[in-house]
This record gives sequence, structure tokens and C-alpha cells, in this order.
Amino acid sequence: VQLQAYGGGLVQAGGSLRLSCAASGRSFSSYRMGWFRQAPGKEREFVAHISWNSIITSYADSVKGRFTISRDNAKNTVYLQMNSLKPEDTAVYYCAAKSYLDSRLGNEYEYWGQGTLVTVSS
Repeated sequence: VQLQAYGGGLVQAGGSLRLSCAASGRSFSSYRMGWFRQAPGKEREFVAHISWNSIITSYADSVKGRFTISRDNAKNTVYLQMNSLKPEDTAVYYCAAKSYLDSRLGNEYEYWGQGTLVTVSS
């Protein structure tokens, strides 16, 4: 599966953005999807994940209550709604897909998009 993330940009603190990740290829609905981010000079970190049927979601503590992950299998797209953004949310955001079990571990994801930059100004 090929993934393309988009929707990043520059936003003021307290603002909102919605990231999208469009998937091409077969069987998108069978993949578990995750969002990860990497800030300048820092390691990549988990942000959120969603199961194939949207029943299970999980979030990093740092974004819980502010970010919402969702997916539309009919459109082969996963979303990340980001509200109440903070300067520390500034990072390149990546979507990723994996088969079989749900996971928060980036090294278990098989497919990655190219990333979209989110910059939150104070």
C-alpha cells in the first residue's frame, strides 16, 4: 500500500488542523493505521493509532483529549484532527500502516507516507 499524508501547515497556538492520509492499493480496510511525528532534533514518536474497523483507538498521553484519529475505509483515508495545538506539537507528521495486530510501535509498521509538516507558532 502507498500512503500520502497532507494537510499540514502553519497555525497559531490554540488552533486546529486536520491531517489526511490517502492510501492506494488493495485492502486498505484490513490495515491498522497510525500517526507518528518527529520534531527537529528528536526521535520519532507515536501519536495515535486506529484499528481496521475503527473500534480501537489509542493516543499518546501528550495528545490525548486534543487529537482524534478516524478513518473512512470507503475513501481509503485516515485522518488526524488536531485541536488546541501547542508549539510542542510542531513536527513532521507521518502516517503508517501495518497488518495484523494493533500496535503503537513504529518499527512494527510496514508502510509509511512521506510526512507533512505542522508548525505551531506561539
